[in-house]
Amino acid sequence: MVQIKIVKAWDGLSVSEGSIYPILLRLQKEKLISGELKKSSTGPNRKYYFLTRDGVQALEEFRTNWVGIKVPVDRMLGGGK
Repeated sequence: MVQIKIVKAWDGLSVSEGSIYPILLRLQKEKLISGELKKSSTGPNRKYYFLTRDGVQALEEFRTNWVGIKVPVDRMLGGGK
């Protein structure tokens, strides 16, 4: 399994916990990720999420589809040659 790391803020983009956890639950129901509770030395147990085999496949499909969208949009906006 591939471990994923969730970043709460990236390049000025903020993501609230209210949007992350419903997404994680949906991905877990679809068996694209699995969760595991681990002890924390600084507070309550923490849940770590991992991509499943189906999740890795879905990620690859998403990347392929994303490139198919990104390239034409970049061309249209003048950012891609």
